[in-house]
Amino acid sequence: MSVDDAPLTAPSPRVSRRSRRTRTAALAALVAAGVTASAALLGPAATAAPAPEDRPAASPYEAGTAGADLPFVSQEAESAASEGSAVGPDYTQGTLASEASGRQAVKLAAGQGVEFTLSAAANAVNVAYSLPDGQTSALEVYANGEKLDRSLALTSKYSYVDTPWIAGAKTHHLFDNARLLLGRDLAAGDKVKLVATGETTVDVADFEQVAPAAEAPAGAVSVLDKGADPSGEQDSTQAFREAIAAARGGTVWIPAGDFKLTSALSGVEDVTLQGAGAWHSVVHSSRFLDQSSSAGKVHLKDFAVLGEVTERVDSSPDNFVNGSLGAGSSVSGMWLQHLKVGLWLTGTNDGLVVEDNRILDMTADGLNLNGTAKNVTVRNNFLRNTGDDALAMWSLNTTNSDSSFENNTVSQPNLANGIAIYGGRDITVKDNLVLDTNALGSGIALSNQKFMDPFFPLAGTLTVSGNTLVRTGAMNPNWQHPMGALRVDSYDSAIEATVNITGTTATDSPYGVFEFVSGGGTGKEVRNVTVDGAVIERAGTVAVQAETPGEVKFSKVTASGLGAAGIWNCPFPEGSGTFTLTDGGGNEGWDTTWEDCASWPAPGGER
Repeated sequence: MSVDDAPLTAPSPRVSRRSRRTRTAALAALVAAGVTASAALLGPAATAAPAPEDRPAASPYEAGTAGADLPFVSQEAESAASEGSAVGPDYTQGTLASEASGRQAVKLAAGQGVEFTLSAAANAVNVAYSLPDGQTSALEVYANGEKLDRSLALTSKYSYVDTPWIAGAKTHHLFDNARLLLGRDLAAGDKVKLVATGETTVDVADFEQVAPAAEAPAGAVSVLDKGADPSGEQDSTQAFREAIAAARGGTVWIPAGDFKLTSALSGVEDVTLQGAGAWHSVVHSSRFLDQSSSAGKVHLKDFAVLGEVTERVDSSPDNFVNGSLGAGSSVSGMWLQHLKVGLWLTGTNDGLVVEDNRILDMTADGLNLNGTAKNVTVRNNFLRNTGDDALAMWSLNTTNSDSSFENNTVSQPNLANGIAIYGGRDITVKDNLVLDTNALGSGIALSNQKFMDPFFPLAGTLTVSGNTLVRTGAMNPNWQHPMGALRVDSYDSAIEATVNITGTTATDSPYGVFEFVSGGGTGKEVRNVTVDGAVIERAGTVAVQAETPGEVKFSKVTASGLGAAGIWNCPFPEGSGTFTLTDGGGNEGWDTTWEDCASWPAPGGER
């Protein structure tokens, strides 16, 4: 859910002395760290072509113990050998680079290619790309110089989404994903070249060794036995319904093939729906399961659901799961793409486990626990290019409680946050990796923004530990000032829960890192928060951005490469109170303060 309420009032645009005197040193530090001056200042995209590299590029999703254990290796196009031109780096909302992984990509003209050197065995690839609006095209595929008999079909159909009712939104979803089984096994050191047949921007390629299609478990009821069409030509909705009814207490088998469903399934309980693998068993449906209640024990696993959602219509349940799976359910091994929301969960979902899934190209949230969630675990998932919060808990109607987001990798969420907790009691967010947030969002947000009533604010203890945030935080076009990499927001009510933030790593934040704000602009307090054991490596502006009254204790927080100062401490509205930073010891590298509350420091320390 995007931050779309009334904007805060920004300070007047006056340059302080501090901003002028720190700019040169800050830029020198960023350049030494490998960040160009244009990147530091969020300037225009670079145009020089990337230098060819005859070695595997590092995956953008490797960050120590944080994030998901992924079955693929990702390689950035800008780090590969390329005949194209560079896109980015640029953080400006609405630009192509701002939505790219690493804020950079490679633009190919017809006939130009980008060549990747594999770091591990692979027989499949998924490519994040962008086409000009209204276009279709293809990427021809070469393996070690030999053209394959198959290519990646590309379309702009699912891109260029407009949401004018969301304040601050611009046309977005500029990238999409396309996947292909290569038809051969390649080894580490082999080369895969993608050649454009028309203008194409290539962002990142995921290379994967896909296992053969699995066999049906004993006793399973196959949808083929009920008349399903694996060619995808005929509607298989009724066959799926009959198989689900016949398999109650057992398993519905979805074999390799393409199956078309024209309406949502409902009344699903006490059954497993299992496929031969997400690369093999594919269901084409924009509304897979829609039910307000279930007796539970629903297990969805090992198949893909590919939708046809090209616009965000919030009144339409264009979701993989809309509503309730019931207690004791699970979702695992799924590939979800081109839907509005992956899982919009209401009703009873106690004890639900959501793990090992890929959620790509949603026009809204990846997953949202929309109240009533108890003991829900969401872990080891990969999410890319969502159109709102990638992972969210929203305590509407009743409170989410004792639930967790663990070891997930979130890349390139648009218009909102990587991970957002809107209210809830005793919530855990740990060991996640969040990268490249874009407009109206932070990497992680802990918020009392209610959106609607009845809302249940943050309560009990929130444990936020071991998370890594890379290039997160964004310029909020409504507030006219930036949102931090990790935001604690007393938007509609004071923070009264105990919030323990430990072991955070924040790298290359475009603006500030820890932000404490009352997003509604009413100066509600943030208290009972501790930040312990954080490492900040390169931030465009400050380590701490305090914009509302309150008190936070900091211990063992170290920072290097700050663009402007250590602290921006200017509670709003003026006269609403003070924000106290309590020193718990072990802090280093951020003891300076931005001196002028009438100006916002820009990256590098100058407006």
